[in-house]
Amino acid sequence: MANSKPKKIFVLDTNVILHDSSCIYNFQEHDIVLPITVLEELDQFKIGNQTINFQAREFVRTLDSLSGAKLFDGGVKIGPRQGKISIRLDRDFHPDLALNFAKNLPDHHILNIAYHLAMETKDRQVILVSKDVNLRMKAKAVRLQTEDYFTDHVKNISELYAGRRLIVNVPTKFLDQFFTPPYDNDIGELNLAEMLKPWEYLILRNERVSVLAVYNPHTRKVHRVDKVTGYGITPRNAEQIFALDALMNPDIKLVSLSGKAGTGKTLLALAAALEVRKNYNQVFMARPVVPLSNKDIGFLPGDIESKLDPYMQPLFDNLGVIRNQYPESSPKYKRISELLEEDKLVIAPLTYIRGRSLVKVFFIVDEAQNLTPHEIKTIITRAGDGTKMVFTGDIFQIDHPYLDIHSNGLCYLIDKMKGQNIYAHINLEKGERSELAELASNLL
Repeated sequence: MANSKPKKIFVLDTNVILHDSSCIYNFQEHDIVLPITVLEELDQFKIGNQTINFQAREFVRTLDSLSGAKLFDGGVKIGPRQGKISIRLDRDFHPDLALNFAKNLPDHHILNIAYHLAMETKDRQVILVSKDVNLRMKAKAVRLQTEDYFTDHVKNISELYAGRRLIVNVPTKFLDQFFTPPYDNDIGELNLAEMLKPWEYLILRNERVSVLAVYNPHTRKVHRVDKVTGYGITPRNAEQIFALDALMNPDIKLVSLSGKAGTGKTLLALAAALEVRKNYNQVFMARPVVPLSNKDIGFLPGDIESKLDPYMQPLFDNLGVIRNQYPESSPKYKRISELLEEDKLVIAPLTYIRGRSLVKVFFIVDEAQNLTPHEIKTIITRAGDGTKMVFTGDIFQIDHPYLDIHSNGLCYLIDKMKGQNIYAHINLEKGERSELAELASNLL
């Protein structure tokens, strides 16, 4: 019988833990090493209400539950069929690193521990795991094996679910049935090579006529989708029609909208929420606070409200577009102000939902591509009875320093939720903000 391959040793960077506090359970039978510097960095993140603060506290609690005499000497078993976790104290910089890496940076101390391990453990692979591209480049420079944290990556972005498909050369007899009650048809008559997913939208077309439709998983039929208006906002293309239909459908509890700037994601979500507000106790719009140029909000002048206003302004801009559809004397114009004053319409940073009970809330999360998969899960699991959740974002415009197109929460949501009976997704492609905005989005 052939010998099994030796276990690998994974050295974890702090950002992996802040990304996923349960990460140590995802390395199978292999061993995990935590440099003492990682614990020192986690200690700095323990206080606060941001997601990374919760991740830090949760990981420290997990580590404490595993603690034993061998945590600093040989390691402690993580669980059944899993390897050991151990903590390594700091060491003098290896001569191979001392010349090129400053000793005052925590990343370099983590790199140093990984390098010492690799030099002393020739019979096993030592791999530094980090979401910091720069640290991975430094590791490669000294021929140290390194990789990103891949557990929650979406591999085939080119095949990411779009939520709608075009079907051509549809028989006229089939399409004619959508123009007489009950405006639906059996799915079997389409003879599709790939089965339709729940709430997948369709453009059915032949040379004579075209129909917009959606597959209803409850009736197992394809139903016609009509163009409707949401609080004065009229969709301008098929994808926007689909998006508004999903947003206003009470049977769909979770919606995601992706697309580049100017495709109308946020505007449609807010317009739909206002249109169906009578079905909910509150409309809540939120977005993650991801400062540009990696500057914390502490750098900005003023109190916490004035610090956060710049991040929330795009949401107020969309609300202004909707309100300005009506004259100031209109009841619908005045109603928006009333909803704001009564806290029936709330626009706030995402961190403000901590501890909230989301019951009968139309909840919109903007810029969801700047959330981690764990943050997406945390938000959705707060949904109570009668709540609808909507996530919007552009998967190609990520501001988070440790997320990319493969690891952001919006892509993860789309990939994992497709095919569920209460979920719909639409990828909006055509920009409708202005000719100038569309040109800039495509060319610049």
